[in-house]
Amino acid sequence: MKKTILRKYARLIAEKGGNVQKGQDVIIQAELDQPEFVKMVVEECYRLGARKVTVEWSYQPITKINQQKKSLKTLSKMEDWEIEKLRHNSKTLPVRIYLESEDPDGLKGVNQAKISKATQARYPIIKPFIEAMDNKYQWCIAAVPGAAWAKKVFPGEKRNRAMEKLWEAILYTSRVDEDPVAAWDAHNKDLADRCAYLNSLGIETLEYKASNGTDFRVGMIEDALFMGGAEAAEGSGIVFNPNIPSEEAFISPKKGVAEGIVYSSRPLSYRGELIENFSVRFEGGKAVEVHAEKGEALLKEMISMDEGAAYLGECALVPYDSPIRQSGIMFYNTLFDENAACHLAMGRGFTNVLKDYDKLSVKECYEKGINESMIHVDFMIGTADLSITAITRDGKRVPVFENGNWAF
Repeated sequence: MKKTILRKYARLIAEKGGNVQKGQDVIIQAELDQPEFVKMVVEECYRLGARKVTVEWSYQPITKINQQKKSLKTLSKMEDWEIEKLRHNSKTLPVRIYLESEDPDGLKGVNQAKISKATQARYPIIKPFIEAMDNKYQWCIAAVPGAAWAKKVFPGEKRNRAMEKLWEAILYTSRVDEDPVAAWDAHNKDLADRCAYLNSLGIETLEYKASNGTDFRVGMIEDALFMGGAEAAEGSGIVFNPNIPSEEAFISPKKGVAEGIVYSSRPLSYRGELIENFSVRFEGGKAVEVHAEKGEALLKEMISMDEGAAYLGECALVPYDSPIRQSGIMFYNTLFDENAACHLAMGRGFTNVLKDYDKLSVKECYEKGINESMIHVDFMIGTADLSITAITRDGKRVPVFENGNWAF
């Protein structure tokens, strides 16, 4: 891939994604797959005036070895330096940039029950720092090709060609054209306009139906708003784009108000394994029954991580004709696949969808109906014939999606 194009992408991530400001610290998390591109992102952060840029490297095969070889006790322990690091970041609020490139099957074979227990043990220590930082800092998730990921997406191609094709797909779906910053300005406006229309309706319930069997109703929180594209950090007001790419208008639904069944339309990559062709049935807002052709045990493990893991944290509307869906590529990566189809998320909701959320305590956000959980896992349910109808608080039925796309 030409360095001039990659430089545009690096600039997009730093400038529109994280929107790094003069004097800010930046932490970049990346695998070892694309060090030259990571260097470009570092340079772009400094160009924008960053005070310090730190890269935290990881390597999935070593992650797998650690998960296999460490005892449950060792995996569960939070070291003093880890806690101090969380405390430091919660005070300094560095910009966070995450560059994904992992193998979708890279952690296959690890003891998932062991990982769940370790996560459950660590979470109570981590949770206060998460809540202290929530909504207050800029962050961006983007992607670069990894060799194993590229071969998963393009199995018939040789390694180098698969990598090149994955680069092309990432850049296309991320709107890296002649002027990616201008392209994202226009895209953010479109998403903001759609959210404004949805928020004007006074939606009480969303009703989903599709020929694959999806038949589902979910309730909305009265004070919640649809969001999409760019958002602003609490306190500083700095506007950033948390996901590159992003095609969604999303909201957090009301905990405990969901009935019916939904069927997946794309595989779910969770903890380095794939869950495929699955369904989730809800009663009283809770996932009470799940089935999957592949990965059913892992799906059941996921929704039992804590009390809130079986409840919904997000409803996201994504048109079936989005650039990612039009590419015809199955990415086996949630960042991309969630932006190819309407999706739901199990687990933690977003407090910042509430009106005047910054005037509320975290507890008050939960009391209004935002779900609380240690997980937030998106799964795709959008199809070519999906219809979504909004039932408003004054009893009107308004088409939101018809034949998989926006009805307005």
